[in-house]
Formats: sequence, C-alpha cells, structure tokens
Amino acid sequence: MTINLTDSHEALINPGMGWVLHYYDNWIDLYGSDLAPSDTVSEFPGLGVCYLRLPWSWLQPEENRFQWSVLDTPAQRWIREGKRIALRVSACEVGEEYATPRWVQEQGAPGLRFTAGRVMDDGACWEPDYGHPLFLEKLEAFVARLAARYDGAPYLDFVDIGSYGAWGEGHRYWSTGQPVCGNTLLKHFEIYRRHFHKTRLVVPDEVFEPKSEPDGRDAAANGGGRGGGGAARVKDYCVRNGISLRDDSIGVFPFRKEAVEWADEIFADRPVILESEHYGVGRHGGHWRGGQEYLDAVATYHASYASIHWWPREFLEDNRPLIDAINQRLGYRILPKSIMIPDMIRLDQRFTWAGQWRNAGVAPCLPGGFPCLTLKDAAGGIAAVFVDDAFDVSLLPSSGGSARDNVMPGCVLPPFMRAGRHDVFLSVGDRTGCPVIELPLQHGDGEKRYRIGAIEVCPLINGAKRACVPQNGRFPIEDFYGRMSPGAPAPSVSHGRCW
Repeated sequence: MTINLTDSHEALINPGMGWVLHYYDNWIDLYGSDLAPSDTVSEFPGLGVCYLRLPWSWLQPEENRFQWSVLDTPAQRWIREGKRIALRVSACEVGEEYATPRWVQEQGAPGLRFTAGRVMDDGACWEPDYGHPLFLEKLEAFVARLAARYDGAPYLDFVDIGSYGAWGEGHRYWSTGQPVCGNTLLKHFEIYRRHFHKTRLVVPDEVFEPKSEPDGRDAAANGGGRGGGGAARVKDYCVRNGISLRDDSIGVFPFRKEAVEWADEIFADRPVILESEHYGVGRHGGHWRGGQEYLDAVATYHASYASIHWWPREFLEDNRPLIDAINQRLGYRILPKSIMIPDMIRLDQRFTWAGQWRNAGVAPCLPGGFPCLTLKDAAGGIAAVFVDDAFDVSLLPSSGGSARDNVMPGCVLPPFMRAGRHDVFLSVGDRTGCPVIELPLQHGDGEKRYRIGAIEVCPLINGAKRACVPQNGRFPIEDFYGRMSPGAPAPSVSHGRCW
C-alpha cells in the first residue's frame, strides 16, 4: 500500500540549524538578562541555539584567572533541554572600555583609544593593535584554553572568529577607523584553526574589505609591497579551510554581492548564519517592514541559522508571521512525500519498503541521516527496526528540489516477533535506528518517530520457518538441553546455529 504524507507546517528543532537566541550580545545585559534561571523561552518556535557573544575581558579578567561560569551557567539551561550553544569572544567593543583585558595593555600591547569611529586620546574605549606579537601571544593563549574546554563538545554548534574589529565583526569603521589588514586577519584565523579542530569556525562577512596597515609590517610578511592579503585571499583561505560565513547586518546594508557569492559557493558543505539588525532599531527607524528582507535573505544565502537580535519575547510577539514563514524555509526540512509498505506480512516472508523524499528547506541536511521504519506492538514496544543505511538524506537537493526514492528490499522480521497488528512509525536518524531529526509530520511519539499506518503480521503456516532463520538450518536447542545429562555425548552444532 502507498501512504501519502503532507507537511504539518510545524516549526522544527534539529541539529545544525534553527533560530539563535542572543543571550549575551556584546553587552553582557543584552538580551537574556531578564530571563529567570528556569526560562529558556521554550515557546519560541524553532529556537535551538543559545548564542553567547561577549568580550574577552569578561572571561579572563586576570592572566591566570578565568570566569568560565559566565558561559557555562546560561549554556547549561539550554543544554539540559537538548539544545545547543554557539560562541563569540570579541577583543574590541563600542561601549565597553576594555574588551581585550586591561592586563594585556598593561603588559605592553599597543592600541588606540577611540569614541565611536574616531581616534581620541581621551576616547571611551580601547582597540588593540591586532597584529602586534604580544597581543597575538596573549590571544592565542586564551584561544587555546577556550578550545581545550569546548572544542568538539556535542552541544557546541559553531564558534565565531571574533577577535578582530568592532564587536568582533571584522571591520573598524565603528572603532578607530583604521584600515583592516588581510594578513593580520589570516593570523587570527590560523590561531583559531590551530586549536579548534572539531567545532565549525565562522567569520563575519565584513572580512571581505581588508587593506594593508599603514606601517607596512604585514606587507613585509606578504613578500613586500602594500595591499597584502585582500578580500580574495581571505575568502580563498576560508573556503579551503572549511571556515563558514555569517552576515551580521541584514537590514542595515543591502545584501553584499561578495557575501552572497561566497554563501552560494559554500552552503552545500557548511552552514551559513544570518543576523538581522537589532529589531527595535529597525522598527524605530521605519525600515523593518515586517522583516521581509530577513525572509528574503534566508533563501538568498541558503541560511541554516537565523538570529533573534532583540528581546526574544518582544520579537516573537511582534513578528509571528515572519517567524512562521522563516521556519518553513530555514535550514533543512526533510519531508517524506509517500511511503510504500505491505499491509500484511507473514513471519516467513521477506518484504520491501520504499519512500519518496524531498528537502523543502533552503539548505542541505548537513548532519545527514537515514530513513528508518519501526514496528511497534499494541503496548508500544519496539518489535522491529529497518534502517535504509544506503540512503542518506544529506544528498537531497535543497530548496524543494526534485524528490528522491529510497528502496529497502529483503527485510525480514526479527526472531520471536509475534503475530498481530503493529503500528508503523517513520523516522530519520543514525544507522542503528536512533531517531535524530524531527520531521514535519503529525502523530509523533515524542521520540522523533511518526506513526504513518499499521501492518498486520501473520503467523506461520504449514510448518514454515521464519524468514530470519539461516538457510543452512537451525539446531534444535531443546535437544541440546535435553542431552546435557551426565554422560550424554556432546551434540554437534557444526551444521547450523543456535537461536
């Protein structure tokens, strides 16, 4: 029989995608400071990641003292619910005097004081010389400790390389207004790559505007001459080394051609992250316009993640239609269109099950997964599991491309399975049948399996053997135990297997 399935249009929470809540947003009191310890804004549809973006100085106030609880405390609130986190640690803030710890300056690292884009001797904030050897030494020591603690953690989705520029965005026009150096950027990238070997690294799109620094130090490192580095060289480094892209300015500027082209080049094998302008700023300025530009960006960039860049409940209350629309597109959305299964199976029969699948999201399912058919008995017990590990949903084309079929022939019911009516559940997960990915289907069992119908398992007839019994026979284990009396000859089992 063929079972046709339709999209439930529910928001999904899945690995490698989703809405990102900014618990810390450069300033320590934005945007999670009003949330109680028990509050994870769980009613926000599709919210899967807690983003912790804060200055370096908050984590290492003294050279030999670290305050990891600043990260771990909010992180654990989401981790305990099966959700994930992401990190950025910045070295320059517009509004925080020392994002780089003050002790780094006191040890001799040079820098400039500034106020909102202008160098001033009495400026409110300090920006380091990002290429100075002492700064790089202290930065690398910190990144090494950060990576030793978090790299490869199953709950950590990505880490921004945020040690360059205002807010860690890779630009300097909001800080000292000094030029950006491509070679210095690459030094920062290399520091992170030396220590983060498992977790995905991400850079902001603003790194596409690097120029040489005026003292020529980095030009010398590039073999002489000014203009070393350059946007093309920075991009090439990131593409070759698996570093992904985020755009932090959706709604502030028009889509950057270079960023869109880069996203189009890499989205097939790494996630793209989007962040809108601060929602309240756009609303006040009259250019939010229902968030249409944000919705368009999700498709244009093939985005896997989208940020909630404001107080989360206010954003949710004001933008329900936008959030619902983004949830239908963001990341991957694995939809089985139809499943073919027999309506009746005898215990001695082999059978085939098949399905037709498509990805309605704008990005591929990078975590991958395998379709699984599970039979449950009347008590809800798992009676049989059939995983098609030859069909990986990561290969489904995104953006509603053509559907693809899986076919799993030769399925046999397991030993000791009983006859009777069994409910049929569909899932996508690992090769052993553990469900991992939420599907947009109704009738879920709370464990990412979805009831799609029922099968009648019929008893054996006329002395037939179960299909799972090996062809070379089955040793009668009852005879084995019956002959275990003292002095009885040991039975030979070379002709078959015991069940």
